Amino acid sequence: MTVALITGANSGIGRSAAVDLAAKGWTVYGSMRGLDKGTKLAEMAEARGVTVHPVVCDVTDTESVNRAVAEVTEAAGQIDVLVNNAGIGGNGVSEEAPISLYEEVMDVNVYGIIRCSQAVVPQMRARGNGCIINIGSIAGVIAAISQSPYVVSKFAVEGLSEGMAQELAPFGIRVALIEPGIVKTAIMAKNTDAPNATGAYDTHNRRLFAFYAAGLRTPGQPEEVAEVIHAAATDDPPKFRYTCGWGGPEIVERRPQMAMTDWIALGAAPTDAEYAAGFSELFGVDITSGFS
Repeated sequence: MTVALITGANSGIGRSAAVDLAAKGWTVYGSMRGLDKGTKLAEMAEARGVTVHPVVCDVTDTESVNRAVAEVTEAAGQIDVLVNNAGIGGNGVSEEAPISLYEEVMDVNVYGIIRCSQAVVPQMRARGNGCIINIGSIAGVIAAISQSPYVVSKFAVEGLSEGMAQELAPFGIRVALIEPGIVKTAIMAKNTDAPNATGAYDTHNRRLFAFYAAGLRTPGQPEEVAEVIHAAATDDPPKFRYTCGWGGPEIVERRPQMAMTDWIALGAAPTDAEYAAGFSELFGVDITSGFS
């Protein structure tokens, strides 16, 4: 029986993944900052006729992480798969986003992965097997406009994941990175503004929200990411990178082919129409509808 611990399981991708993996016969523990946040998870699990065990875990608190891992290990014997899913957004350009916002986003999106992995890896290493899946983003592939704190965190997840994969390979531990495009989750509704104290970044913010507005017309669904998480844990032979969601496959495929001079020139596009046309040319993703 595969035992999985999924962080941020009270909503969105984590919640769907928890229920989906439980339906596939896994023993699943879903973490959240408080058990009161798990009502919807319990309802979804009951509707599918499965059980997801809730566990309290604040990924920004090392003691909380260690307690949660110890609780799951005591109850289930071991943790076979760790899904580092907990995450938050963070909008703003580098000139205006406060350092406190960078710190907050990094603490959840990056240090949270490190805390949870440090707590779980010793038992995986001792057994000689295990799987860690980190949820990244296309914002770790392209520096999405006016999302500097979020982008910085997701670029860091890329480097962290690549390093972990190489470090842990000798111990039989597989590491996978999932880079979703736009997926319909609660994080979208929580990120509807951006700092603009100078007034100089109206265009940047408008283009940021146009990108998401276009994607949210036909977004990926959390259930889609849940299936990818299962594939990342079970594929033989294993792969390192996976993507899904609106814009994910196109951006991940085309980014390595793109010259940085083209990316910089896109930022200087004088009109929204030229920006949308340039974005489509670079990535094959149409964001025109987001401006309407």
